[in-house]
Amino acid sequence: MNVGYHQRIGGSGNIVGWKTRAAASVLGAMAACVAHAASPVPQTQPAPPASSIRDASIDDYRQHLTALMPVVESCAKARDTKTCDPILVGPDDRIPLGAGRRTVRYGWLRVLLLQAQLTDKAATSTGREKDAEPAGTRAPEPTTSQLLEAAEKRLTADLAQASDPVTTAPSHAQERATMQQILAGKDFRGLKQATPKDSLLEKLGNWLNRLFASMGGLQAHAAWVGRALVWGFVLAVCIALVWALLQLERRWRVRLVPEERGLASGAASARNWQLWLEDARRAAARGQWREAVHFVYWAAISRLESRRLWPADRARTPREYLALVAAEDPRKANLAALTGGFERIWYGGRDAAESDYRRAEAQATELIEGNAEGGAR
Repeated sequence: MNVGYHQRIGGSGNIVGWKTRAAASVLGAMAACVAHAASPVPQTQPAPPASSIRDASIDDYRQHLTALMPVVESCAKARDTKTCDPILVGPDDRIPLGAGRRTVRYGWLRVLLLQAQLTDKAATSTGREKDAEPAGTRAPEPTTSQLLEAAEKRLTADLAQASDPVTTAPSHAQERATMQQILAGKDFRGLKQATPKDSLLEKLGNWLNRLFASMGGLQAHAAWVGRALVWGFVLAVCIALVWALLQLERRWRVRLVPEERGLASGAASARNWQLWLEDARRAAARGQWREAVHFVYWAAISRLESRRLWPADRARTPREYLALVAAEDPRKANLAALTGGFERIWYGGRDAAESDYRRAEAQATELIEGNAEGGAR
């Protein structure tokens, strides 16, 4: 009887203990929820408002920068949500720049104003607790106050740059025209693009390079073969060089012989010096002083060449003509002055005037009509 009674009491005691423990667990969970709800929720920075873009003139851009400087200054002093509202920044500006437009964005300033609503300590310490880098390995980050001061300086610099007068790059039209005239001269007529012959010579040079490179490996197996190829190539080059020198010497010997049966085609003396002089005077009558100096110079060269002062050659330059006149020849100084003025005007691109033509005509007339005898080198 007693045993059964105690067993019933023990069973009911286990049931009561289980219920007690369950109630305690529920109460503990409810207390934890209440404590969590009562604890302060960490504030997160809201995303800055999306910016719009407006088409603005340079004056509108300057006014916008001027209006932004007091906004930054007020935010740096108050540091509250009213004065540091990112909406005060306004839209981005699309300003004219050259032939197109450039968009000036102020997203950096909106983020800075949003960050300025917090204290410097909270703004600079965000996320540092999770930084695994040891202290002292990187430079300290600037505070929000320092960033606001830098923003004021940046806006001031942008306003000063926007206030500068717009300068256009010079066209260099005169220099370009002078360069085109120089390139159109006979000294540059031989310039041309690569021809199939040039490509073939380049391929030949590449083949020779590969041949000499392979000779190094060939000498390791048969040294005499490599030496034979090298000496054979050297001998062929020597033979070709001697042949080219003989041909060059023969051409120079032919050029030094006076041309009795006719003048070289294209030489200055192939055209009568009086025709050159008439062209010079017609150009001077039209006010084309540069062309007039050009014609009067070649009139003097044609006259001297017709007197057999030097062999006719259409490929000579003005300096080469001057070098052919002996130093003791009395015409040397006058021809040097005429050549110098012609080179400065025709090849140097200097503007010619009537006085330049009159001076060149007087010098050429003295060379044409002079009876002094001279010799060529």
